[in-house]
Amino acid sequence: MEREFDEERKESTGQLFISAKGLQGRQSVRATFRLPEEIIQLLGVMARQLGLQQKSLFDQLIEDSDVLRQVASTRHSFSPTPGRRRQKTYVLSKRSLQILDRVARREDIPRDVLVEISIQRLLPVLSVEQKKHRKRAELQKKFNTLRRQFIRLVAEADQELGEDDQAVLLLQEVCDVLEDSFSGLDAVVEKGKAIEQFLEEDNPIHNT
Repeated sequence: MEREFDEERKESTGQLFISAKGLQGRQSVRATFRLPEEIIQLLGVMARQLGLQQKSLFDQLIEDSDVLRQVASTRHSFSPTPGRRRQKTYVLSKRSLQILDRVARREDIPRDVLVEISIQRLLPVLSVEQKKHRKRAELQKKFNTLRRQFIRLVAEADQELGEDDQAVLLLQEVCDVLEDSFSGLDAVVEKGKAIEQFLEEDNPIHNT
């Protein structure tokens, strides 16, 4: 069955090809895994940071059977995340779940372990996003300094020329644009704080 999925995907490359089996494979199903709390948090944090639904991110991690076999081959060097584990139910595509089950069975690896290793692949991405977040936070501080200077400039112009002066009106328009841009940047930086919080916790996954 897995081979049929792979062949079907190859045949459809570059073609307007739709099959009932392919469409059915995209149906959403639920599956429960027993995972470390830190692994569950990692998937959630990265989904929010990348602007993806957890289902979409989960599918991307396990929907390629070749990649999943490579992941399974690393199990001998895999160190399970210490700490409490709990059951977590995820929504994923039917096709992804079938591939996960088949690779786990053929490679003789527990399905939960295969999922844990797959989610750990997000750690390098997390590191990159952490660096970006810190740079965004630095830009936010510099931007805020310029914004405050411009607000003072508008206030001075208003005092000297009056609020109805054409120059003051133009400066106020620029100030409004800066305020909107700063609000957007503030939201982006605020979202990235979840990464810092995750990394600041006494989290054994950091040393995995």
